[in-house]
Amino acid sequence: MTLSTKHVPLVNRRRGLFIFLGVAYLGMWAAMSPLLASGYQRGDAREETGALQEVCISAAMLAPALAAILVVRWVERSGRVRDTLALRWSKPWGRTARACLLAFFVPAGLTAAALVISTFAGRYQFGGVHWNGLGSWAISAVLGMLLSLPLFFGEELGWQGYLFPRLAQGGDRRSLIRAYAITGAAFALWHLPTLLMGGQYPGRPWYVSVPGMVVSCLLILPVFTWLRLRSGSVVPAVIGHAFVSSVSVAMVTEFADSKSTLDPLHMSMVGWPGWIATGALVAFLALTGRLQPSFYRDRAASHPASSDKL
Repeated sequence: MTLSTKHVPLVNRRRGLFIFLGVAYLGMWAAMSPLLASGYQRGDAREETGALQEVCISAAMLAPALAAILVVRWVERSGRVRDTLALRWSKPWGRTARACLLAFFVPAGLTAAALVISTFAGRYQFGGVHWNGLGSWAISAVLGMLLSLPLFFGEELGWQGYLFPRLAQGGDRRSLIRAYAITGAAFALWHLPTLLMGGQYPGRPWYVSVPGMVVSCLLILPVFTWLRLRSGSVVPAVIGHAFVSSVSVAMVTEFADSKSTLDPLHMSMVGWPGWIATGALVAFLALTGRLQPSFYRDRAASHPASSDKL
């Protein structure tokens, strides 16, 4: 697979980047404006979202995809939207299917590792595993995640389908580092309206939640990109993002003592225990070359018969 966008004129690519970010950010702020105007604040990690919050969040999550489609069709004019944004089930199909399974199990493992780290650090009060209801809880959590997938396509068609490939360009080391850094920062700061309302870090001031989200996104973005690179499709990245934002969050509540206070900064994927676990995985991926598009092109070229096992 390739992330090259050399066929897009430089002036169009630059204009497209600015328009994409402008539309994605304006869409987020517009969607969140009813909540911001009402003074909504999330003060407890166990607090359920209401109908208005769900509508606003859903609308916001579609903004990056709409921005990407707008740019691809009317600014870059770079071909079919599905192909340009990797909205496909790439061949060999088995490789993409395995990447989708990894998108379930890798975030689950990272979340479990974060909870173990937080427990040993004395910041997470583990309530035990309730085996009798664990199966039904897991099925319910996964079904809920699958139902929310269209919304996460709304985000990842923008970040992994459009922004990262445009910034990575030819795939040299400097371009890739820039692409990971800028995409991760843009991904994090796009959440600013929700951070101001305590969305990811309930009860925390903005000067704590914003840096925390930047660190979280800079670390988790390479994991989503790895899933996208090894499959040639944006679908596994969508599944991974959906898991982190739904099932992973639910795991923190499910396995905690029911009377304990939950602080995501100290016990979740968006907290320092999650940073340790995710950082270790990202370090492994980087050291083994798996965060570079050339890794998969070279492997496919040298072992075409077994390329579906990458």
